[in-house]
Amino acid sequence: MSFLMVVAVLAGVMFGVGALCAVYRIIRGPSILDRALAADVMLAIAICALGAEMAINQHTDTLPVLLVLAMFAIVGSISIARFMSKQDAA
Repeated sequence: MSFLMVVAVLAGVMFGVGALCAVYRIIRGPSILDRALAADVMLAIAICALGAEMAINQHTDTLPVLLVLAMFAIVGSISIARFMSKQDAA
């Protein structure tokens, strides 16, 4: 087994463990902010996993998907922050 394959398998395992932890926090999270943060972590893991796949396979075919996921992460974080700031003021 080549070194690149070992690194790819280890990265996949770490991404999987991180995703499982984020899903657990989404399901179990006591507050909406915990769930929102876990959803942002899931998006970040998806972005990193796609970036790692692009680096391993040496292509840029999924770059538009990365950009769309990043846009969703930014817009989602800003909208949740604005929603929670209005809820705290009331």
